[in-house]
Amino acid sequence: MTSRRHFLAASAAVGLLATRSKAARTTSSSGYPFAEFEARIAKKDFRDMTKDILPTPCMVVDLDMFNANIKHMADTAKANGINVRPHVKVHKSVDVAKHQVAHGAIGLTCATIAEAELFSGSGIKNVLWTKQPVGTNNIQRAVLLSKKDPTFMFVTDDAKVVDWLEEAAAAHNAKLRVVVSVYAGMTRQGIAGGKPALELAQKVAASKRMQFEGFMAYSGAAAHTKGFEARTKKSMEVLADVRETRDLAKKAGLPVNIVSGGSTGTYNIDHQTGLTELEAGTYVFMDTEYFIVGGKDGDMKRYNDWQPALTVMTTVDSQHHPNIITTDYGNKAITKKTDEVKGMPWLEVNTAGAEYGALNWKDGEQAPKVGDRVEIYCTNLDQSTNAFDRYYIAQGDKIVDVWPIMGRSGAAQR
Repeated sequence: MTSRRHFLAASAAVGLLATRSKAARTTSSSGYPFAEFEARIAKKDFRDMTKDILPTPCMVVDLDMFNANIKHMADTAKANGINVRPHVKVHKSVDVAKHQVAHGAIGLTCATIAEAELFSGSGIKNVLWTKQPVGTNNIQRAVLLSKKDPTFMFVTDDAKVVDWLEEAAAAHNAKLRVVVSVYAGMTRQGIAGGKPALELAQKVAASKRMQFEGFMAYSGAAAHTKGFEARTKKSMEVLADVRETRDLAKKAGLPVNIVSGGSTGTYNIDHQTGLTELEAGTYVFMDTEYFIVGGKDGDMKRYNDWQPALTVMTTVDSQHHPNIITTDYGNKAITKKTDEVKGMPWLEVNTAGAEYGALNWKDGEQAPKVGDRVEIYCTNLDQSTNAFDRYYIAQGDKIVDVWPIMGRSGAAQR
């Protein structure tokens, strides 16, 4: 039996879905020059372009929400006396990065050398690569980018890698800016804090080809700890070693220019943990993994500090079976069961194949119809963004811009 709450929500949805369906039908017969779609995007001519004409699945960014998130991070960091060096792996977009820099970001954080090359090549300075270069390809590219862009930095957590870098830098007559990565609860990376990290920092500082910049200690576990108080406690604990390392380095006479780390989950905590800068990334768009961590206000259903600015828009393709409809938001677009449907919480997201997604609902609850557009909050932006070529930037239903992802102009859809 449908509850009164579900009945009221469903009643509201009926009108919404009817409006959407009507809009879709109107647009499909309006003579919009879809043959000129790509040419108009290239010219940034967005006249009469609305969400209804977009190829799906596609990523849509609410510009007003996006701008609010950028401003909130900048204002909070400034008030707390901590810098922001946002992580681009979440958006992989030069356009997004330029907005962040315009609002005070001191540089960017990257996950791959390709990201570092792209953003440095776009003119953005002070890019930090958070994964140490190993192997001929990565080492050569890191050294060459360092020579081309003297503001570029990267991390290391291994003395052997320092030796390899020394050799490559000498061969190319390059100077490298190096940050020592310290373990902060994630076993994927980071040398032990204290004496081991200090000795590695001293090795870097003693090199004629390297400039020691400071330390990085990133803790994803702390970032996603549920509840503000628990997250604060976890952050203080996992960053204790890097604080000790920082103090030892200063006592040994080493300059510590930065202590980098932090995240969207700890953006208003880490000015107390010893960090000098935040590598937060998800805050620009938000995803469902972060929705549930809970903010300082105590609401555990939504992290209300940030607005959900990004959705994946999908089209309902088929409807022939009870309580299930098919969409074009499939596995190739990184569909996950933890995704959420915007404005229709009674619908559940499921997978149905490479090109097919599914929406399920319980008996008696309203569902979209064939041809309707549905917007979905994705679970993990790092993964989802990697499956798309562009963001469609919207104000209301109107498309006002298109931002390439990872420099790709790409096809309208994959």
